[in-house]
Amino acid sequence: MICVTIARPTHRQMISDCHSLTSQGLTLAELRLDHLQETPDITALLSNCIAKVILTVRKAEDGGVFCGTEEKRRQLLLAAMNSGAEYVDLEDGTAAELPRTGTAKRLVSFHDFVKTPEDLDALYDRLASQDADVVKLACMAQTPMDSLRMLDLVKRKRNAKVPVVGFCMGEMGKPSRILCQALGSPFTYCAPNAQEAVAPGMISWEEMRSLYRAEELTEETEVFGVIADPVGHSMSPLIHNSAFIENGLPDRVYLPLRIPPKDLDAFMEIAPKVLKMRGLSVTIPHKEKVIPLLDSVDTSVKLIAACNTVLWGPDGSSEGTNTDYQAAMSSFAETLSVPGPHHIDGWTEPLDDPKTGAILAKPILGKTALILGSGGVGKALAIGLARRGAKLILTDIDLSRAQALAERLALDGFETQTADWNARHEQEADFLVNCTPIGMSPNADASPWDPNRLRPSHICFDAVYNPEETLFIRSAKEKGCATVNGLQMFVKQAGLQFERFTQTAPPLARMRAVVKQALEN
Repeated sequence: MICVTIARPTHRQMISDCHSLTSQGLTLAELRLDHLQETPDITALLSNCIAKVILTVRKAEDGGVFCGTEEKRRQLLLAAMNSGAEYVDLEDGTAAELPRTGTAKRLVSFHDFVKTPEDLDALYDRLASQDADVVKLACMAQTPMDSLRMLDLVKRKRNAKVPVVGFCMGEMGKPSRILCQALGSPFTYCAPNAQEAVAPGMISWEEMRSLYRAEELTEETEVFGVIADPVGHSMSPLIHNSAFIENGLPDRVYLPLRIPPKDLDAFMEIAPKVLKMRGLSVTIPHKEKVIPLLDSVDTSVKLIAACNTVLWGPDGSSEGTNTDYQAAMSSFAETLSVPGPHHIDGWTEPLDDPKTGAILAKPILGKTALILGSGGVGKALAIGLARRGAKLILTDIDLSRAQALAERLALDGFETQTADWNARHEQEADFLVNCTPIGMSPNADASPWDPNRLRPSHICFDAVYNPEETLFIRSAKEKGCATVNGLQMFVKQAGLQFERFTQTAPPLARMRAVVKQALEN
């Protein structure tokens, strides 16, 4: 069950919101009486709200806005307990001082907007001892492990006499908000919409029920996600959850997982023990650091020394692969009309260079590619093009990164040069490949390349996909250049991940459509 928290200044607005949400399927609403700017009329609220109701009068120290005396607040809570509401929220301490009365169930709550206490079991026991029907724990996640600890508590209390609604707040707490009900909480909380959240990390009603399908999730739900820091900008949850729905795949969910670098090792160890982890998309800053934490990696990771996809098998073993590499080459294949099948898994030419194992592709063989940026995507493009016979010039704002990649490629027998970033326009190249974030929204008026230095013979690739048509790509089209945009590659790599995650064909048209719609909005 999903509970929507309604915190509005007037009875009319609260009732209107309740009617609107009930018509969309809402069955439980929390009415925040502390937000009312008029004398609360509990009878009027309950008689006009079809859904079951939790009545809450939150004091400031617990995240509320009640400005009256504590005595007035307790009088209001007593009235709520006798009102016929489904639940009344009683904070830790307050619950111990207010004896049971009326028919409302006692939801004994604890809030910590700074941290998640270490001993959650002791905290649960303290709250449950205050004549609780349900315990609520809402604590700020300082690390991803806080959310995992909270979800582990929820799992262990699934069949307890007093169940627990347990989740963490903040960006790192979002996964626990989505999963707590699946693991044993009677319900989870969300906001009516993104603008009306009353606590950090609160998810909207629409996202919770339609994108994450929280009410359909169970303890057996297969969990996927994107690990990054930051992660808020990622479109991966939108694209993968939409694909699950499009393909009719139940009991799967894809989560935004903000994992700071210092927490990566612990997360990779603990998450599979608490959740039924099946796969991860890996992005900045974890593509290299995740590799030694895996049981095995495939050839693509060994080639690039970067991993963007993690898979867990039925036996719990983890494997790394890289779909950036395959998607980038497949995108080039389409643009250059390379002979042979142009499937989503990339080109299928035989390995016919015994020295380097290169896949010699005529449209690329002997051409020069200038790679702007030497991060994870830059590595994927550089190695993919080199293996297909291109000569490389690597440049990066941090020249040492380009030099390190060049040295690695040289060891494998590939012809590679480096150039200072400020001298990039002086390089003669057939391919201009942008693997930097230059031009990404909100800085869409920037370009990594001077439009006046473009030639119609240039083949231009931009890894940036937001906006879909960057200034670099738009300028290249105006010059008559062949182009490959970042959205093309992004959807392909996501499709490859989806195929590995689910062993089903990715709904590429749907995946592309949801990303385009999100970018347009």
